[in-house]
Amino acid sequence: MAQLPKFDLKYLKEAFKEPINFWGMAGFAVAAAYVQDITPLVAALAAEGVYLATVPATSFYRRLVDRREKQRMNKLRDQHREAQIKGFDPREREAVEYLRWMKNQIYSNYRKFTGTKDIPSNIQSLDSRWEDFVDLLDVYRRRKHHLRSINRQAVQNQLVQAERAIQGSRDDREKRVQQANAEILKRRVAAFNDIERSVKLVEGQLQSIENFFGLVNDQVVTLPTPERVSSLDFEQLSDSIALTKQMLEETSDTFAALDTHNREIGNYELLLSNTAPSK
Repeated sequence: MAQLPKFDLKYLKEAFKEPINFWGMAGFAVAAAYVQDITPLVAALAAEGVYLATVPATSFYRRLVDRREKQRMNKLRDQHREAQIKGFDPREREAVEYLRWMKNQIYSNYRKFTGTKDIPSNIQSLDSRWEDFVDLLDVYRRRKHHLRSINRQAVQNQLVQAERAIQGSRDDREKRVQQANAEILKRRVAAFNDIERSVKLVEGQLQSIENFFGLVNDQVVTLPTPERVSSLDFEQLSDSIALTKQMLEETSDTFAALDTHNREIGNYELLLSNTAPSK
């Protein structure tokens, strides 16, 4: 209940900004100026009070505002994704655009060969799977770039030096320091292996999405009954993508933590970018 006023304020603000409200107030103002009397202004204030007290509280208006907000967020998301695609290299853009064409071709073929206008929700989920393809491709290309920029040999050399320093430590304090450094370096080497595995996993997932689109299109063209097409396991692909994204998030957290530590102790050559901060 404590959050209710804040929740209502959102709809109140939207109702106040509605064009019908603005032009209604403007009309009363013009009427007041024309008759040179404040009566229309008093009526305007009364009407505004009733309007703001009733309209924002109606379920119809709230659904309207929520729908507008959802459309706005979807538009921003689409704009961001299109800008993201423009940053891909030509070969990557070609893969994205081909899959987009394939998706639209599936919809067109489904309507053509089944004789129906409405596309089932599971087939429409290809919109989301195409978006997943773009997002995963973006992760894939950035991680490939990171792998090329990582100075793996520098990490391995420092690990060898740290292990030697442990053996040559003159006291327990020096030994503990070197052991802590060696542990961090071991974790870094393990993280390199994780990111290599993640790149291979994402590559396989991208191929899986492409092949699934081809399979759906084959089924649509060769099996004209909607039931046969709808029997394809769309959920399996969705679950597989979700698992891939979960794994990517886990490896992202690992690298973020290690990079933060290396910045704090001044090991700039071990960062993913392999560059020291500008002075």
